[in-house]
Amino acid sequence: MGWLRELDQNERRTMLATGGGWALDAFDVQVYSYVIPTLVAAWAMSRTEAGILGTAALLISALGGWITGVLCDRFGRVRMLQVTILWFAFFTFLSGFTNNFTELLICRGLQGLGFGGEWAAGSVLMGEVVRAKYRGRAVGVVQASFHIGWGASAIVFALFFSLMPPEFAWRAMFWIGIVPALFVLYIRWALSEPDVFERSRANDGHGGVAKPFEIFSPAYLYRTVLCVLLAAGVQGGYYALSIWLPTYLKTTKGLSIINTGGYLLVIITGAWCGCVVGAHLADAIGRKKTFLLFAVSASIIAFLYTHLQISDTAMLVLGFPLGFCANGIFAPMGPFLTELFPTSIRATAQGFCFNAGRALGALFPTLVGYLSASMELGEAIGLFTIGAYVLLIAAALLLPETNGMDLSEETAVDDRAAGLAPSS
Repeated sequence: MGWLRELDQNERRTMLATGGGWALDAFDVQVYSYVIPTLVAAWAMSRTEAGILGTAALLISALGGWITGVLCDRFGRVRMLQVTILWFAFFTFLSGFTNNFTELLICRGLQGLGFGGEWAAGSVLMGEVVRAKYRGRAVGVVQASFHIGWGASAIVFALFFSLMPPEFAWRAMFWIGIVPALFVLYIRWALSEPDVFERSRANDGHGGVAKPFEIFSPAYLYRTVLCVLLAAGVQGGYYALSIWLPTYLKTTKGLSIINTGGYLLVIITGAWCGCVVGAHLADAIGRKKTFLLFAVSASIIAFLYTHLQISDTAMLVLGFPLGFCANGIFAPMGPFLTELFPTSIRATAQGFCFNAGRALGALFPTLVGYLSASMELGEAIGLFTIGAYVLLIAAALLLPETNGMDLSEETAVDDRAAGLAPSS
């Protein structure tokens, strides 16, 4: 990690701000996966309804990411990062006051607008501030902060459900989600808009007005579709595992609250390490090879974890590589999408592609819940996880390598666009 000393103050501050935002974002989003068993019992929900609640925020995040991306290209990355953090923190807090499926569905959906938008604003901000030499490592390491928030939510889950009655503990977990709102104070003080964005806006003949539909023009449509499929594969595999894994461990494997938290912490530790390693690989061997390596590895381990009759000890051991591969695969995503589009539409494209992919991937938890009525839950999780990674591999093979691209040279980005456009 010695390369961190080579970064200037603005690069380090941007890493801290976006990393902190993602960690707090992760805490709020992962809360739902831990309270599923309690809500199923308290509200007599079916697994299909539980899956719909898990999917709602993810589906609407696609719209939130696109809207935020357009606003980022119009008003700035830093400003919209603040807005989205405040938004998802408020609706996470409000979720703790819900009393039935419909009320929580509405809050989860509105939370999703901020959830999708926060990633779009933070990722493009990181990609534009950090120089090309370290972009993959920096964005990937910041992505790893998501798992710090995930780990914190696992600890709070074990603590709250051990010390409080379940009917109060699940509400308290949502209420504590208001904490990220305080982080906006640091962002307002520490960050300024990237130079490459300010130059692009100054040179824009439209006065900085974003073009929300340009990503669907003939020059960019082919690339946009491939990026959506790539993002769908990455996130479909992840959500099929992360949304249902706590329920799988508790109901199928019979683990207690404390043991479930212990197993999850092993997986989360592997996830953090995977993101850090994936970040370095993205710069060392390229974005595409890193995607392919992690996709194949994650498919193999997910199959072993969910299909084989293995002991608790073996499950614990496999938890680390499972988290390592399923989450390390996210590391190249931010820099890859940043490098595939020019500055004038970068946030719009990045916000749409990642979050449209998230919307498609969000269908996987619902399908897992639906199929678990006719097959073992572990088999359903494994089926959709492996299917998602097959989709990822296909999309990655059709996209070009972008490692080392200088974002200040807009012609380089446009040349990549020409190479990606299908021949007429």
